[in-house]
Amino acid sequence: MQDPDCIFCKIVKGEIPSYKIYEDEHALAFLDINPINEGHTLVIPKNHYETLDEAVADEIPALFSAVHKVTKGVIEGMNPEGYNIFTSAGEVAGQVVKHLHIHILPRWSGDKFRFIWPQQKLSEEKMTEIKEKISSAI
Repeated sequence: MQDPDCIFCKIVKGEIPSYKIYEDEHALAFLDINPINEGHTLVIPKNHYETLDEAVADEIPALFSAVHKVTKGVIEGMNPEGYNIFTSAGEVAGQVVKHLHIHILPRWSGDKFRFIWPQQKLSEEKMTEIKEKISSAI
């Protein structure tokens, strides 16, 4: 299942070139063409899903198996001091391409990338309320 207008689906079909890192039956990994750091790699499912929650549950293990393999390659090939793995879902979260993709971002001291993570304290009551909302929805 592919979206004919999706740039990542076009990469999967070979209609748009990429710097392919890894490919198997379910996933494709390639270098980000606008990388945050050298070695910034994207891993995508070959089927089109906009976000992780829309993906078919049976395909998630194969996707994350590819993420695991590619992460090891990024570590060995780029020798970073650390790395981030993340995805963004929806415009408000910074998703630009509407196809599920997992970022593998190698990190070095002094690189320019920063997560802005404003922490807050919530009351016990609020934490319990949130826990109930999420756990009851699963």
